[in-house]
Amino acid sequence: MTLLTRLRRLWLDVHLWIGAGLLIALIPLSVTGSLLVWHDPIDRTLYAHRYATSGPSASRPVDDYARAAQAAFGDRARLTQVRLPQEAGDPVVAVGRIPGEPGPGGRPRTLNAWIDPPTAKVLDTAEVAREPTMILHRVHGSLMIPEVGRKVVGWLGWAMFASCATGLWLWWPRHGGFLKGLRWNRGASTLFNLHHMVGIWVCIPLAVLSLTGVYISFPQTSRALFGLPQPPPRNAPGRFAPPLPQTQLTLQQAVATAQATQPEAAVAEVNVPTRGKEPTWRVGLKVAGQERPRIVQVVDATGQVTAGRGDREASRGPRARTDEISPLMRRIHDGNEMGIVWQAVIFVAGLAPALLGITGIVMWLRRRARRRAMQHGQG
Repeated sequence: MTLLTRLRRLWLDVHLWIGAGLLIALIPLSVTGSLLVWHDPIDRTLYAHRYATSGPSASRPVDDYARAAQAAFGDRARLTQVRLPQEAGDPVVAVGRIPGEPGPGGRPRTLNAWIDPPTAKVLDTAEVAREPTMILHRVHGSLMIPEVGRKVVGWLGWAMFASCATGLWLWWPRHGGFLKGLRWNRGASTLFNLHHMVGIWVCIPLAVLSLTGVYISFPQTSRALFGLPQPPPRNAPGRFAPPLPQTQLTLQQAVATAQATQPEAAVAEVNVPTRGKEPTWRVGLKVAGQERPRIVQVVDATGQVTAGRGDREASRGPRARTDEISPLMRRIHDGNEMGIVWQAVIFVAGLAPALLGITGIVMWLRRRARRRAMQHGQG
């Protein structure tokens, strides 16, 4: 047996055991990824009334939306954030913190309100963590496994990448060029031909999705690899601190103070101060031509403006100015703002592992049956 043959046998075993051993975990991971490409259309279909706005203009003061949301929340939740529409026709979204036990993954339970921009009328309220699309997000992000689920998904991403690499090796024709491998009739079995044909067309996209998923699942390691600033720990003190029961500044005063630093910018979001060392309003200002809003921080006790996110990054120099890699990895993996072609590719690539896994296992079982039959025949 030559070295190349031994190596091929090794890759076949690796490819087989990844497909057979991890199929139960990889199918929900990949299928939920396919469905989440259409997260927004699914939401708009299931909850059309939340998006039934009466016009595109969010012309009212932000505190009108805040008051409407808090009135809708009542005693169930306390307002923590107001997000203005990102696109014309979208509703204003307000978020409130529900006191008591945490929700899934240890995060605080929240209540959302969808508000009509022209009238400040509340269209709906709901705890989105309990809704179908958010359940899909939790399955895809952690397989619903407490504490270590995100890391498990990351290692499954490495396994999927190994499956793509070994599959490409095994697919490559041993005699003939690349184009020969694209023929349908490479084998006598329809399952064999289907497995090879689907596998080669989804191999590269699936490998890309696997690696971007690994980046997202291991943020500390990934950022260190690219020399980027570390994200705050998931259990950092104060990360999920509750909102102040009573603020010194009103929301209107905080927004006016923030806007005075950049009068031409539009308000994108307002975050209410939380309990901590120095409770601070965080106001996002969207400037035309910039992808992300600039965050301006206003100290609640004094009304003083402190360095926001964009200012602090700029002061640390060009290398630390912005983390462009992490948002890019997220967009590639989710398909957001990547166009319908890439979204369709993600959708198909997410469904492919189920087909490849099932056809691979059936081929393996058939091969074992043939070998047993030959051994009995020789005996």
